[in-house]
Amino acid sequence: MVTHFTLCCQIALLLFTCLVCAADISCRNEEGNPVDWFIIYKLPKYKVGEVGSGVEYMYLDESVARWQMSKYMINTSQGAIANTLKQLYMGKAYMSNSSVYVLYNDGPPDLKYIQAYGHTKGVLLFDHAKGFWLSHSIPHFPSFPERGYLYPSSGKLNGQTLLCMTYQYAQFLKIAQQLEYLYPRFYNCSVPAALSADLPQLAKLCAGSKPALASDKSMQPLFSNRGEKFISFVKSDHFVDDIYTGWVAQVLDTDLLVESWQTQGRVLPSNCSLPRHAMNIKRIQLPTLVRFQSYYDHSKWCVSQAYEDQVTCLGDLNRERAQLWRGGGLICSDNPVIYKAFRQLVDWYISCTMKLND
Repeated sequence: MVTHFTLCCQIALLLFTCLVCAADISCRNEEGNPVDWFIIYKLPKYKVGEVGSGVEYMYLDESVARWQMSKYMINTSQGAIANTLKQLYMGKAYMSNSSVYVLYNDGPPDLKYIQAYGHTKGVLLFDHAKGFWLSHSIPHFPSFPERGYLYPSSGKLNGQTLLCMTYQYAQFLKIAQQLEYLYPRFYNCSVPAALSADLPQLAKLCAGSKPALASDKSMQPLFSNRGEKFISFVKSDHFVDDIYTGWVAQVLDTDLLVESWQTQGRVLPSNCSLPRHAMNIKRIQLPTLVRFQSYYDHSKWCVSQAYEDQVTCLGDLNRERAQLWRGGGLICSDNPVIYKAFRQLVDWYISCTMKLND
């Protein structure tokens, strides 16, 4: 079956040839070895009938078929996230003139929150060969490079997700264009002169400039170092709509089950008015049968309701009224391993047939 997701990527895939490079910068797995991509699901402190540590996490990459509980804790210097960021911290890449790095977060560590920026969080580190894009949901993270790897204590309470993708240099030229729409808060960055001519968008964002945009949103196919296809959906603050319902579900032509932080009185109800729907997930069940409620989950992700579509997206925005006016994005995949891992977590959602206002 040819899905709409596949059609979105097909033309771009014909133009892309995957050439594996020998450069070292990449996502790193639990043991510190290079991987094409990985996903981490940091578990919340409070689960149904249980209080945890708030620093345990599940791990997934292309080499494993299902979620694995990590033997590490996310607030230690071991594990996939610490191993990946060590390339910036320990490798002194932030002092290099041959690599670009960017730390962005609308709630950065040690700085005042400013709502004018996009509701988006992430890290870029790459050189002329390749590097990684880490997109995540954790406020006050990561720490400034000179401080080394630190996990914020505020990041223990709620569930969080992190998606790391390894890309060759050419893909970062496209990612830079996508970041313009997000208008992220760059709180620490470096775009050396040797690369700034290729990356004027990053150089301007690093200098604090807000870009002028040709449209209010952008969709861009991206291909990882090994040819894994992703689609980046990004919207600016001029696209005043729910990214899940008003855009992504309609483009991918699939009904979405959406997990996002559901703070009381601010959540958008499940939307069933458009041809394709976006329905709120209310409870998650882990492979261990432990469950937790969405109001303890600060992650933002969605899956297609229909198993045959196999769409999974991770990103920035909650289904919340105030965030209709915020920039943010989603990174989507039709990888069956990723889809199965996330789809099995859905324990309860507000469906359109229930006719309930949640």
